[in-house]
Amino acid sequence: MTVTGIITAIVFGAIIGALARLILPGKQNIPIWLTIVVGIVGAFIGTFVARLFGAPTTGFNIIELILQIIVAIIGVAIVAGAYGRRGVTR
Repeated sequence: MTVTGIITAIVFGAIIGALARLILPGKQNIPIWLTIVVGIVGAFIGTFVARLFGAPTTGFNIIELILQIIVAIIGVAIVAGAYGRRGVTR
């Protein structure tokens, strides 16, 4: 992977993560760096799932983008739930 590919993954992950946080209802108490990480992971997993379904993954593909956002939404929900309970004793 080139430096350009890494920078693109970070920027795209930030966008996907931000979209996931906007779409997910309620407040997510997670830091922005964690949103970016979840967005990057969601983008990679979404691309993998799109390839499994046979969707073309070169250029702009709406099916791939939707899958990436769905995976990122699920990831943000899981991470926000786990991160929000951290340090809470009952």
